[in-house]
Amino acid sequence: MESVDTYFEIVGEDSMVAFGENLGNQLQGGGVVFLEGELGAGKTTLSRGILAAFGHVGAVKSPTYTLVEPYQFDDTTVCHFDLYRLGDPEELEYMGIRDYFTEGNLCLVEWPVRGEGFLPEADLRVRISVGKVGSGRRVCVQAQTARGQQIINGLSPC
Repeated sequence: MESVDTYFEIVGEDSMVAFGENLGNQLQGGGVVFLEGELGAGKTTLSRGILAAFGHVGAVKSPTYTLVEPYQFDDTTVCHFDLYRLGDPEELEYMGIRDYFTEGNLCLVEWPVRGEGFLPEADLRVRISVGKVGSGRRVCVQAQTARGQQIINGLSPC
């Protein structure tokens, strides 16, 4: 599928959370989202906003050591992965990775490159780039599937 990158300029943590909520509203019904960006770029902050759209209130920590943190809601499960410390992608097979990627679940995957070959295709690829000091973040959202394009089309402008 050929996709056009869609860019958003985000300034401040509150704006990143709000953008995440906007995205989360479009992710109702599940999907797979790859979150990319350097350490501290805002991947977990974005995830917090996505989870808020499902009704989560409270802290959201990156599951760096546990690899996955599932959040159960009435009609869906959101699985937040952080593969930064993954030693070998094959470890995902041992933890039962396929059980998380079921229809209706939403899977947010930080550092997806570390799980290549064991992760399913993403609906969306979200790349967060850090600008100059004080200039915020540039978020590039790219559809990888028709579902991903549908999600992008439903986003509200920032």
